[in-house]
Amino acid sequence: MKKLLKIGELAGLVSVLPSTINFYTNEGLLKAAARSRGGYRLYDKDYALAQIKRIQKFQIDKRLTIEEIKKLIT
Repeated sequence: MKKLLKIGELAGLVSVLPSTINFYTNEGLLKAAARSRGGYRLYDKDYALAQIKRIQKFQIDKRLTIEEIKKLIT
């Protein structure tokens, strides 16, 4: 069974602000798995952690822009 996380929980696991998760989602780099009854985005833990690590690696190690990252992972 998949473990779904709210944005704040996910942000805490990867040490970023929730606004960063929102940004990645709005840019199409990260996909929410579902919505809660209250309308909150829910993220699959394994997928989201792996995807955020990929994004961060491209940003930090490779110094790529968001547009360049989009071309690589979407």
